[in-house]
Formats: sequence, structure tokens, C-alpha cells
Amino acid sequence: MRVFVTGGTGHSGSYIVPELIAAGHEVTGLARSDESAAALSALGAKVRRGDIQDLDGLKEAAADSDGVIHVAHRQDLLPSGGIDAVAAAELPIMLAYGEALAGTGKPLVAAGSIGSPGQHLGRPATEEDPALPAGDEHKGTLRARNVVETAVVGLAERGVRSSVVRFANIAHSTTDRAGFLVQLIALAKEKGFVGYPGDGTNRWNAVHARDVASLFRLALEKGPAGKYWHAVADGAIPLREIAEAIGSRLGLPAVSIPADELMVPGYFGSLANIVTQSYPASNLITRQTLGWEPTQPSLLADLDNGHYFPAS
Repeated sequence: MRVFVTGGTGHSGSYIVPELIAAGHEVTGLARSDESAAALSALGAKVRRGDIQDLDGLKEAAADSDGVIHVAHRQDLLPSGGIDAVAAAELPIMLAYGEALAGTGKPLVAAGSIGSPGQHLGRPATEEDPALPAGDEHKGTLRARNVVETAVVGLAERGVRSSVVRFANIAHSTTDRAGFLVQLIALAKEKGFVGYPGDGTNRWNAVHARDVASLFRLALEKGPAGKYWHAVADGAIPLREIAEAIGSRLGLPAVSIPADELMVPGYFGSLANIVTQSYPASNLITRQTLGWEPTQPSLLADLDNGHYFPAS
């Protein structure tokens, strides 16, 4: 297949591109800068110069391809407008893809969040749980982006083989430079201890970026339309265990942060409303339907590998 990829030089995208090429696909990546263009070429992809703000350019690239993988985001909007601005910018992109691909049956696979079906189901979230609707009361939260996932899945009704890959809370690898794990480690170094909220029994999930890449490829190649897929390998790790693993590598104590309105933001800052939640999730339907099997090291094994803790 001729595949158009956005975000191909990001953490996950830099694994997705070579995964597709190794499987025999021809990849064209969107590049805004000379640096990105060089990085895509080094990965073996063709380069299309442009920007995700150019909707006509995206429609043309999608129409010229046999399928689209979209993992790019307007991260530049986060400081000023937060996740609401990011979602508002991304929604017209998905609708543009819909215009270009309507009635073709071509695949569109977009990145989503494992938190989109909610954290209070009383059970692990499954691929059959839809993204929760987002209202004014959800501004500034991750749920604000759910409108994007809903739009992507809805394109199935217009003849697009669209699907959403829901990322785990933590996507880890040897090339992770800015993910949640990196932020937790930086906080611990700054504070002198590794914090976790309350008793730390709230459950998180994780996946290796290389396993994410194989899931995107499988969804592109054979995923049915209008589906959610769960890029989750470790489905329910107590946050305290993650904190203790980080602490053991840094030689710092893991310490409970009282889960009240003042103490948790005092340590976690803008991450406070995320770290206090529990996100158990299943990957059973993804594995059964697509034949996806994670093969890379687990989160705790990857922490033990040491690459998150380079010698100073």
C-alpha cells in the first residue's frame, strides 16, 4: 500500500514508519521542516513537504494514497489553549480526510487515548466502549479530545475504513524523550523523592512504542471500519509500583502524596488530574481481531534496562 503518515518523526511515528516499510508498504511522510524531512528520509520514507494546518494539502495527500495514518498533533497550541485548542484544530483535519476518502473503503487510522471511554466503569475498559461525549464541564481535560475520536469512528458511515488506536497512558522505548514516564522521572529528581497519590493503588497501563507501531500496521492492513483498538500491553499497573521502580533506579524514596486538593497539585502540578485516576484496560478484542501480540519489554522491565536513567 501507499501510505500517507503524519507525525512520522515523533516518538511513535518514528517506529510506525519503519514498521510499515519492513512490511512492504511505501510510506510518504509529512514534513514541515528540513530537519523532519531528513529524519523521514533516514527512516526510508518519501517526503511530502507541508503542514497539518493545510487542509487542502492533507486532502490531496490522502486522495493520492491507499491509506492514512495520523499521529500528529498541534502540540504548539498546548501552552496557550490547552487540550481544547488541540482538539479544535484536529477535528477539521479528520473531516478533511473524510472528504478525501469517502466512499473509497480506504483505511484511516488515527491516534486516540485509552482514557476516552472513562475511568469509572467498574471494570477494565474494552474496545467496545465508545469515547464519552465531552461538554463544557470537560474543558481543559483529556476528555475534550474525545470529539476527534468520535469523528474518526463516524467516518465509517461515509465509506472510510476508519479506526482509532487508543494509546496507553505510558508509551515507552529507548527513544522516549518527553512522555509521561520522562516527566515522572524529572519530577522525582526535582523534588528529591518519587511521589504517588494516596495509597498508589490506582491502576495505569503501558505499552512499548514498537508494539504500538505493529498495531497501527495491523489496523491499516485489516482492521474493520468504525472500531477502537487498544494499544495496551500492561493493562493495570499500580502507580505505586511505577514510583517504586523509578525510585529504585534513582536511589530515591517513593512517598505517598496525600490525595487532597492542595498536596497532589503541589507535587504533580498540571499532571494532578491525570495521576489520581485509574485506567485499567483490556486488549482482548484487539488481539483476537487483529492478531496483535505485544512482544517488547514490559514497562517495569524497560525501567530495569536503565536507558531512562543515563549515567550523569
